[in-house]
Amino acid sequence: MGARKRIKADARKEANKSIAFAKLNNSPIAPRKMRLVADLVRGEEVNKALNILQHNAKEASNSLEKLLRSAIANWEQKNEDKNIEEETLYVKEIQVGSAGMLKRIQPAPQGRAHRIRKRSNHVTIVVDGKDAE
Repeated sequence: MGARKRIKADARKEANKSIAFAKLNNSPIAPRKMRLVADLVRGEEVNKALNILQHNAKEASNSLEKLLRSAIANWEQKNEDKNIEEETLYVKEIQVGSAGMLKRIQPAPQGRAHRIRKRSNHVTIVVDGKDAE
């Protein structure tokens, strides 16, 4: 690793120490389906977001709810001096990116075969607090 790359990597690591986030890698749900649910909670207050995810019928909402709870726990861990009741936590950022694909074959008429791509995704949630003043 070159010097510039190392300096940039160290700066990125220092920036990540100050924010509370949670990552879910290789979730077996298609990124497009996960983004539909992620768009519902982006920018919302945490309790409202958890309520939305609990009452959503989509399968992706179960994974996102668990991930959001993890991000909240990470925020509590990093901000031990702050009280969660006094802070208004909100979903600052949520990113859904594509991960690897499982490539499968589906039989088709006349001896042919169709390619089936089973997509998966990576999700990152960043939680931040606003002072309730």
